[in-house]
Amino acid sequence: MTARSIEFSRRAVLRAGAVAALAAPLAACSGGNDESPDPLAPLLAAAEADAAAARALGADAVTVQVAEARAAHAAALKSEVDRLNRPPATPSPAPAPPSGVDGFRERLVTARKQAEDLVGTLPRYRAGLAASIAAGCAALQRAAPALGPGEDAPAPAAPAAPPTQEVVGPLQRALAAEHAAVWVYGLVSAYLPAEFGVAEKSGMAEHAKRRDLCQQVIASTGTAPVAPEPAYVPPKPVTDSGSAAAVIATAESDATAAWLDVLTHTDDTALRRTALAAMVAASRRCTPWRAESGEKPTAVALPGQAQSR
Repeated sequence: MTARSIEFSRRAVLRAGAVAALAAPLAACSGGNDESPDPLAPLLAAAEADAAAARALGADAVTVQVAEARAAHAAALKSEVDRLNRPPATPSPAPAPPSGVDGFRERLVTARKQAEDLVGTLPRYRAGLAASIAAGCAALQRAAPALGPGEDAPAPAAPAAPPTQEVVGPLQRALAAEHAAVWVYGLVSAYLPAEFGVAEKSGMAEHAKRRDLCQQVIASTGTAPVAPEPAYVPPKPVTDSGSAAAVIATAESDATAAWLDVLTHTDDTALRRTALAAMVAASRRCTPWRAESGEKPTAVALPGQAQSR
């Protein structure tokens, strides 16, 4: 039997992201004239403070990456906070400026936790933005020893209730991304040195678990889960350890984008948590693979968002 190859691309995810982007203003306006303080405002203040503190520390590679990532978080948050123009929250006391790069370790822990805690309660577009910021902080935690290592994402767990039909399509795309990721990890084993064996095996195992979870959740709706393709065509040929690391990073980015699509198509808190955990896990794995392949920046600021791909 001849294996059929398909293009290993992000077109479906980008199309879904474009639809989500067009729907964002309508979704965010559904709450009416809410006069309570914006829950995103504390995230914005923290991101702005971190970006300014990182710039003040100097221009080494780590602080530049922190400054740029947190500035990207601040810009995305400010656009959304300004759009709703809700009453400002009572400002919290600003933390003391860090004296070195390791001073950002706890700041990233706090920022990630704040964003994660909001994902289950916000309207869909805003929940997706908070999830991307949480995943971006998680990715930064693996950019340098001084910033992390940070906590791993929770183990995959299926929601108790079957999802609505609305989210079955995004779940099928997430399953397709997981199928592709498992295949990619199998492909690169011949090109990676022995010291990457643990990361390779753990990455494949993680994607296999999320693949199985996706199949279980989709089947619970009475829908047949999408099958894996016999083979996939990487964006570039895999010929050595650098190109092998690059294709893994691409697979992790694609999985992150697919799970963000799931998160922004459901109001179910448990399913949102499942999607968030998948985004965080993939983003944390992506950082060292991007570093190995020489991609800059090593940590993606807003994982899953179209501007970060």
